[in-house]
Amino acid sequence: MLADRISTALARRPSGQVEQRFSADTWLSDLLAPSMGQMGTGYGFGLNMTSAHMRVTEILATLPSYAAALRRCPPAFAAEIVRALVLSQARFTFRGRQSSGKPRKTFGTRALAPLETPWPKATTSQLISRMELHAGLAGNAYVTNRTPGRLRVLRPDWVAILFGSDQEPEDAATALDGEIIGYAYANGGLSAPGNGSLSGWANRVQTLLPDEVAHWAPLPDPEGAEIGMSWITPAIRDIQMDEAATAHKIQFFRNGATPNLVVKGIPAGTQKQFDDLVEMMEARHAGVANSYKTLYLTAGADATVVGNNARDADLKALQGASETRISALSRVPAPVLGISEGLSGSSLNAGNFGMARRIFADTWIYPTLQDLAASLAPLIQVPNDAELWTDTSDMPILREDARDAADIEQVRQTTIVGYVNAGFTPETAVAAVNAQDVTLLVHSGLTSVQLQPPGQGDAAPDPLAADATPPALPPVPEGF
Repeated sequence: MLADRISTALARRPSGQVEQRFSADTWLSDLLAPSMGQMGTGYGFGLNMTSAHMRVTEILATLPSYAAALRRCPPAFAAEIVRALVLSQARFTFRGRQSSGKPRKTFGTRALAPLETPWPKATTSQLISRMELHAGLAGNAYVTNRTPGRLRVLRPDWVAILFGSDQEPEDAATALDGEIIGYAYANGGLSAPGNGSLSGWANRVQTLLPDEVAHWAPLPDPEGAEIGMSWITPAIRDIQMDEAATAHKIQFFRNGATPNLVVKGIPAGTQKQFDDLVEMMEARHAGVANSYKTLYLTAGADATVVGNNARDADLKALQGASETRISALSRVPAPVLGISEGLSGSSLNAGNFGMARRIFADTWIYPTLQDLAASLAPLIQVPNDAELWTDTSDMPILREDARDAADIEQVRQTTIVGYVNAGFTPETAVAAVNAQDVTLLVHSGLTSVQLQPPGQGDAAPDPLAADATPPALPPVPEGF
């Protein structure tokens, strides 16, 4: 039970650090019992779920619909696939902290094994891809190390965050002293009671301590405590617009790719005669099989064309605008995504495409990988004076960045050599370049290029001078 696990965890704290909180047993009973009877308004008392129909911020009701909408919108689906594929090429490593005073080199240890093989026959790529798909759709990705040596990615809409507070236990998620005390997970969802009873529901819920869960929310929800927001949320209207435009095109071809007609003046004296004539016209002139047939009308009837082809609706421009907005919200540039707006004009010029790739890397790939590594760090043993980092050397989209980094290192090297040749100590020259702070430079007192003391070695002695010591002659070999 969560109460016992929390009590055990608190008991491990050093003496004097255990806080007196409200009873966890009472808290859980007050939390679960009302929630079972009031599934639409329950889950207060410090439980922050991803479910919208309740009092708290959640994504339970929208995750399936978001997934379905993504599958029906090719540009949005492609954007999410590009995000997942790009991130999945990274690998995890350790990097020395800058504050440690040691060189910030990367290294690996056996502690990275859970990230390299998160579950049997799985790879780092699969772990990162699943986390990005969950974060992209639901705004949240949860990973647990409950099983020793194995990681498990939890479905985000089946997870709830438990908060604790001394001052406001009934509104702990937003209380000033609120903090996360655990996570709740139920296979199948927290809103589906087991066997229709409270006991069945409670038996299905598994609780996890904070140090057993890595929660990644790359786009924080400004109105939710510790909850992330999907990038699809602001793009949902454009996704719907793209879907509607696609349905319009399907309907156009379904009706035989014929113009919309308004037929007036049909000679019908009764409603039944009118219905029979309409049914006959639909049977003979509607549908793909009846495309391009000549329409014959009786005397007095007239047919007026309303929009003679799909071009009049300008669906290309309409969908192109939606695709561009989807591209912007997904942070995948149009040339990289390959949508129509990114494949026209000068977008594919070498300079423009390179700039789009650089914007994608600088504004999304690097920050996202840094945040992802920091979120997974609590699940493994990170060495002292080091941090979990990502190795991007095998990511093709960042290869040009590697060349730029080499050029930067060459400039840094030239700067260090210049400082040393000017007489500054090598150690302070390196420190000044790394910190970009020239105040760290310390001069050695040596001024010449050869770094000899002033006044010494400025000129070679004149061998013809009167007071010059004649050079020693080589010994004469024996026999001469």
